[in-house]
Amino acid sequence: MNIYWILFIGTALASWIVSAVFKSRMKKFSQVELPNRMTGADIARKMLADNGIHDVQVISTSGHLTDHYNPLNKTVNLSESVYNLDTIAAAAIAAHECGHAVQHAHAYAPLKMRSALVPAVNFSSKWVMWILLGGMLLIGANPKVGSPLLLGGIILFAVTTLFSFITLPVEINASARALAWLRNAGVTNNSLQPMAESALRSAAYTYVVAALSSLATLVYYIMIFIGRRD
Repeated sequence: MNIYWILFIGTALASWIVSAVFKSRMKKFSQVELPNRMTGADIARKMLADNGIHDVQVISTSGHLTDHYNPLNKTVNLSESVYNLDTIAAAAIAAHECGHAVQHAHAYAPLKMRSALVPAVNFSSKWVMWILLGGMLLIGANPKVGSPLLLGGIILFAVTTLFSFITLPVEINASARALAWLRNAGVTNNSLQPMAESALRSAAYTYVVAALSSLATLVYYIMIFIGRRD
């Protein structure tokens, strides 16, 4: 079997399994209410206040699993199901996004690196597939044009791969901050803390698979470049 299909099928299968597990756990933990009945919005505001952060807004955003922290306008954006519900899933997600706000406030190095890469990643994401396609189509017929074009595409794709790997410590650290705060603030107890850990761990696995998938694809493009040049 072609190495490309091995990489493609393997990463696609891993991504599907991890995504399915994550969605299943989110659905399960979305049925478990917090004893204190705090909503995701309540959780976010309290975690920010407990960390001395008073210049970050907590707002509701449409969609499902659209939760994110925006460092540009300092907002914790929570999907409606997280913002309004008082479940352990909502608490875990809200606290995780606030973990990013805490990182920002403390100038967490990997977050600064990821933010610095955003313009380059946006540019790469817009053009990389066109440049790679052009390089692969031309490298056989016109190597003088196709070879540097493909190499340029590989460099652009490498930027997105680097971004994926820098994202890993950012996400893992945000979850660690969230879990520590949930426990120390008394939001979770001995029965709820493992649920929060399970929810955030499954979320982290999605980033791991995405990074490995990007790396596998990058290796594939490099193999094409080396093979066509020989």
